[in-house]
Amino acid sequence: MRALVTGATGFIGRRLVRELDRPLILSRRPEVARKILGAAEVHAWNPEEGPPPAEAFEGVEAIFHLAGDSVASGRWTAAKKARIRRSRVQGTANLVEGLRNLKSRPRVLVSASAVGYYGSRGDEVLEEASAPGTDFLAGVSVAWEAEAGRARELGLRVVTVRNGMVLGAGGGALARMLLPFKLGLGGRLGDGRHWMPWVHLDDVVGLMLDAAKSEISGAMNAVAPEPVINQEFTRTLARVLHRPAIFPVPRLALALLFGELSTLLVASQRVVPRVAERTGYKFRFTSLEEALRQSVGG
Repeated sequence: MRALVTGATGFIGRRLVRELDRPLILSRRPEVARKILGAAEVHAWNPEEGPPPAEAFEGVEAIFHLAGDSVASGRWTAAKKARIRRSRVQGTANLVEGLRNLKSRPRVLVSASAVGYYGSRGDEVLEEASAPGTDFLAGVSVAWEAEAGRARELGLRVVTVRNGMVLGAGGGALARMLLPFKLGLGGRLGDGRHWMPWVHLDDVVGLMLDAAKSEISGAMNAVAPEPVINQEFTRTLARVLHRPAIFPVPRLALALLFGELSTLLVASQRVVPRVAERTGYKFRFTSLEEALRQSVGG
């Protein structure tokens, strides 16, 4: 299966590319992408400026669309929020417009999305058919998925993969958590009762590859079968690192430190992978402790 990948230099993208045979890459910084990814075929594309070059799709059967400005880096200023939305919504619209101009099109588009689609919902169990939330990230996710869905009009099967917090070595949210926990300064966020849908990097990639090869269509939650509350997550991470977890961070402190971004840190999303379970996907990591030990080498 010849595949085209956007966002290939990101945490998930780098891992995905390793599983693909002769992937084609779209990148706004081709030289950087070549250094990171090795001998991959890279084409220049700025997602916000127009459709990709037609030659990038030559022989392509599947597209993995992962490009988007980082949500968790930096405060959510008005300019940052505009970049988050534009990079996903306009970028996806431009990708689909590029497909519209092709004589021969790929068969499937696997487009990243996020569990932010659901908003913060307390203890409610959230499946792929659950309604979206109403906050900023939910609005971005709804618009993002809608633009990807336009590829159906062109004959492509479309899967939108709603990623939870991705755990793995060398990047992602876990990399930003490790230092305070290693110093013994880790602890729960707020009251620690909010649900954290997590997934190991290997399973995100496995789910995306399954989505490309199977007949799945529509949304798919990329989360482990057993979500945990924040308090359990922090205790488990501390145990894996052989450190205490006795320094809770109050919500007010989070708001002062991170501004509106703090709402993401305490959002409660009890998300379950119903589509993956129905299709028989075998998760490599169903235990949070096992996933964390693999990720941090504990």
